[in-house]
Parts: sequence; C-alpha cells; structure tokens
Amino acid sequence: MPDRHSLFATSPRGLQDLLAAELESIGLDGVHAQRGGVTFDGDLEAAYRACLWSRIANRVLLPLAEFEAEDDDGLYRGAGTIDWAAHLGTDNTLAVDFTGIKSAVTHSRFAAQRVKDAVVDQMRETSGGRPSVDVREPDVRINVHMHRNHVTVAIDLSGESLHKRGYRETGVSAPLKENLAAAMLYRADWPAIAAGGGGFVDPMCGSGTLAVEAAWMASDTAPGLLRTRFGFLHWRGHDDAAWKGLVDEALERQEAGMERLPPIAAFDNDLQAVRLAMANVERAGLGGRIHVERREIAAASVPSGVATGLVATNPPYGERIGEQHELLPLYLRLGETLRSRFPGWRAMVLNGAGCQIGLRPDKSWQFFNGPLECRLERFEIGDAAAESTGRQAAPDLVNRLQKNERQLRKWRAREDVSCYRLYDADIPEYALAIDVYGSESGEWLHVQEYEPPGSVDAGKAQGRLRAALSAIPAATGVPPERMVFKVRRRQRGAEQYNRMSEQSRTLVVNEGPCRLEVNLTDYLDTGLFLDHRPVRRWLGEHAGGKRLLNLFCYTGAVTVHAAVGGAASTTSVDLSKTYLAWLRRNLSLNGHDDRSHTTIHADAREWLDKCRDEFDLIFLDPPSFSNSKRMEGSLDIQRDHAGLIERAMARLTSGGVLVFSTNLRNFKLDSAVKSTYAAEDRTRWSIPKDFERSQRIHQCWFLRHRQS
Repeated sequence: MPDRHSLFATSPRGLQDLLAAELESIGLDGVHAQRGGVTFDGDLEAAYRACLWSRIANRVLLPLAEFEAEDDDGLYRGAGTIDWAAHLGTDNTLAVDFTGIKSAVTHSRFAAQRVKDAVVDQMRETSGGRPSVDVREPDVRINVHMHRNHVTVAIDLSGESLHKRGYRETGVSAPLKENLAAAMLYRADWPAIAAGGGGFVDPMCGSGTLAVEAAWMASDTAPGLLRTRFGFLHWRGHDDAAWKGLVDEALERQEAGMERLPPIAAFDNDLQAVRLAMANVERAGLGGRIHVERREIAAASVPSGVATGLVATNPPYGERIGEQHELLPLYLRLGETLRSRFPGWRAMVLNGAGCQIGLRPDKSWQFFNGPLECRLERFEIGDAAAESTGRQAAPDLVNRLQKNERQLRKWRAREDVSCYRLYDADIPEYALAIDVYGSESGEWLHVQEYEPPGSVDAGKAQGRLRAALSAIPAATGVPPERMVFKVRRRQRGAEQYNRMSEQSRTLVVNEGPCRLEVNLTDYLDTGLFLDHRPVRRWLGEHAGGKRLLNLFCYTGAVTVHAAVGGAASTTSVDLSKTYLAWLRRNLSLNGHDDRSHTTIHADAREWLDKCRDEFDLIFLDPPSFSNSKRMEGSLDIQRDHAGLIERAMARLTSGGVLVFSTNLRNFKLDSAVKSTYAAEDRTRWSIPKDFERSQRIHQCWFLRHRQS
C-alpha cells in the first residue's frame, strides 16, 4: 500500500461545504468539495482522523481502483483485477455496497452481487477458501460507485455510517441524525458561542441529539470516541499504532474540554422523550453535565450563569398533507417563547413544517432531513419588550371571544354545559370554529379553520390565522399547549373514518349525567357532535324502560344517554369498527357495558332490510354522502332519505318516535315522508344556545306513525 492516498468522505445532501471546512479545521490536506462529498489527501492516520473527528461525514472511503465497465461482466472483470488478499482473508466476512448515477448496470443488488462474486472467486482460486458475507457487521465493507461506465471501488474505512456515535440503544431511531444535528450547530457557529461562554437550550429535545452534539462540540470530544466498530479495524492494511495514538490524543482533549463545558439544557413536554434523552445523555458520558427536564415549550428558560447563547431545536413536522399547517400553533408558541424568554440569544430552527414562528429569520438554508426538504432558519432574537410594544394580535377577535363567553356564562351554569362552541366564524376575516372542552384535566380548545376559497389572498389569510392562534389562548384563559388546531376539509366516503394523526389526545368529558371520551387530535371530528346536545338529552330523559335503536351510531353518545336514562336495551349500528369500539369504551365509562347494549358492525341500510325487531325510540343521523368501499353503492341523503326513513319506520312501534337529523345545508324533507308519517319539525328546538349563530348547523324532525 502507498504511504499517501487520495481519500473521499461522503456527505449528507447539501452539506459538502460544511464538511470541507470541517476537514480543513482538523488539519487534513488537499480538501476539495464535490458532488456527494469531499476529497482529501493523506496517509492512514489522516483517514483515521477523519473517521474519529468528523461530525458531518457519513463515510470515509479509501479508493482501490478505477476502471470502465459496459455491463455486469465488465464490472466483474474490473473488480477481479484488485489483489483482494491484501485487504481480507478467507476467515473474514465482507459486504458490498453499490451506488450508481446513470450507471450501465442499473440493478444495485445485482451489481453488488457481481463484485462480491469477483472477490470470492479470486480468493477461492488463490487460496482454496473464501470469505463469508455479513451484510450487517462485516469485517471489511467494500464500496462500489458507478457513474455511467466509470467504476470506483473503495474500502469503507468507517464500516457503518459515522453518524452512529455509539451512545444510542440498538434499534432506537431518531428523527434527526447526529451528523445533521452537528450541521445545524456549525451553521449557528455554536463552537464560537460556546468558547465565549454562551449557554445552550433545546426546548423540544426529543431524544436529546442536539444537546449531546452541542456538549461534545463544546468539550472538544471526538464524535467517534465511543464507537467500538470501524471498517478499518479488521482490514489487513490497518495501522493499529496510528489509530491508538489518535485515540489517546482524543481522550486527553476530551478530559481538558470537559472542564470548560458551558451550561446546556434540554427540555421536552413528552415524558417518554425526556426519559430517552436522559438515557442517551448518560450513555454519551455526559451525566450531570446536561440538564434534562420535562417542561412545556413556554416554560423553557435560560440556564443560570449565562447571559447569552444558542437555542437550537427540531420541532415536529408531519408526513400527512395538511398536518404541517395544523402544527402552526406549536410553531407560534416556539416563536413567542424565543421572543419572551431568550432576548439577546441566537436561535436555529429546523423547520420541516413550513410554518412561520412569528419571527423573521436573518438567514436560512435548504436542508434535507432524509428525503424531506426543510428550511434551517437562524434568528437573532431582539428585546422582547421593544418588539411587543403597542402590539396586540387580532383585537377584534379577542373582543368577540370575550363577549361570547359573557353571553354564554349563565346558560352554561344553568344547563350544566362544559363542552360548547364559543365562536363560529362570527367575524368573516377569522373563519374559525372554536370549541371548548371541559375535562377532568382542565379546559381544552379545539380550533378548526374552515378551508378558505381560492379567491382569498393566501398571504393575508395566513397572517390573520397566525394572529388569531396567537391571541386565542390568552383571550380564553386556556394555556396554549391545550389548544388543538385543524383545517376542516370536506370528507367523503371512507375518508370520514380515516385517522388524521397518531397523537391520541383523548379526554373524558361530562355531558349531563354521562361521561364521554373525546379525541381532539386524531380525526376530523372529536367523537362528540356538540350541536346534538339537546337531542341526546331528550332521548336520555325519555328512554326509561324502552328499546332504543341508534343507526349510523358514530361513537354512541346517544346510546350512552339512553343507557344512563334507564333504557331496557340499546342496539347501535355502524360501518366503522373504530367507532363501535369507541362506543363500547363510552358505555364502560358509565358502567353499562353489558349484554343489554348491542353493537352491530354493518351497513345500516342492509341491516334494516334483515331486521325484524321493533324499537320504541330510533335515532337516525346518517352522513350527507358516503361512497365507502365497505358499503353497497353510495348514500346520498337527499336522494335516499325517504327510503331510509321508510325502512326505519317499519321497525318503530306504533307509539314510538324516530328522531331524524341531517347536517346537509340545503336539505328538503320529501313530501312523501310528510304525508305518510306525522312529521314534526324540531329544528329550532334542537339547536342549542351556543349554535344559535349557525341556524343551518343541522335540521331535525320527530317522526311518528299516524294514528288511525
């Protein structure tokens, strides 16, 4: 092997400039950034230094040969010209990684197989034995890159990606890789801030990646010091003396650097994340040197003993379309926290949701977290008092919310209402529905934005929305962390059953004598239609000793009211297993999960055709439209309601009542229904005080058999 080599360090996408600057800073020669990474020159010690000290690189490669190949046979022949006995023995294991750009051999797995065959066949011919394949932890990892017909074969000196620092538990993944966290800190100029005595805070630390990287940078700890595996350790060209000398030097530098480590704090509101961060901090050798604590964003604070520093964080962002927009309140809380609690500090935010935080970045970079394109935004935080002077967000909305609350206060106390609609697009500029859910853990806000028409200026609408979401918590007295925000889009068919997220923010609320589970986050609706409150209470009050049928039962709030009201039996029918399971939980909350309350997974129309039982009370509240694959044909309530009502009325006792409701705005009750049955329009009665501003929220009829 020659004494000096032309080496290549691979880089995360878009970070070649940072990697080049880093390799120069650790004393490497001939550094040159190019597509995919950075080339540099040096001996094996230089290559080992890059493996041990680079915080940005993914891999360090030692090229062995370059050749042209027209096809897989050419690839095999070219790989066979390398003396593989100089790199591994028959008792070693190997793996081959292949990457290509417009390569002549397009199937990467087949290409890797052909190179592996070349290695194995050569060694079998020369020694009579062959190395085994271990794709997970090989002794020697061979890297093959093909650009059109040009092939480069190299030894991967890193073995596995250098972002794996060695302190994470096996099988635990992080949303932000360690080398991307390091890139964030380099962009923020954290080493200079730390050297000047500045502190560090991550208010949404997750598993603690940024805090650990910040501590290692500030303490001059080599990021590869905890790794037990490198690709060169079992490679036949390995210089063990050079490697041990580098490790000894790194340990001495770490010991000296830990003495000047500045205050570093990591906060998160999720207890599981805090526990994981604490465990990672301990395994990283930083126990007692990083303060980790469970705190909500607004409670993040400056560590004692420092006047300035860096806030760096990677807020959550969603993969589902629209989920990013619904994270806007979280980002606004982050911005307000930075403004109010970290004046004079610098902040770095990896913004994957595209949400504005209410501060203007002084610089931003394109940043790729895996396949997701983000913006890395840098903020210089000014004086909070100066920035907020004379500024009040959405004053007209604040006044309306406070006025509505005063008008509803006596009614709520009289009717014992804890979940109610506070605001429903009262002011056209703020097209929101704001519901308050009072629970055993306190009040929560469920805020929905009505999707604006295309004619509305998107920039102005976004600005008003940011102002509204900033103002609502203070105007209602509900902490901002208890506000859930969604965009209300029209859903059809099976979409109405789909989960919107996996946060599962569930609460138990009271409605009259009933306890009900609501889920504020995971679906478009919460599991409780607040506008049906009077209908549910009426059915509960009149259910004593009677048999109730709840068609299209949703989460079964009507069924629960009937059960608590003393119904002899209830039968609830729905096409969604999710909703039926929810109904059973609701019944259990009220001590009525027994055999007298039946749940049926079926299309209500098909089930009615087969049913022969009779019921004293029937509640029929079908969707306006559904074309779910789980049902035969489609359901259009305007088109189909007469036939549906006829089927349901066939199951109603002579003295019974069918309560029919629909939220289709332009619905007209069929004249045949009116002439066949005694139809009493109860719409005005059925709309509660908190929905009086929305008289078209639903329509409601009581239907009875005409008495001869």
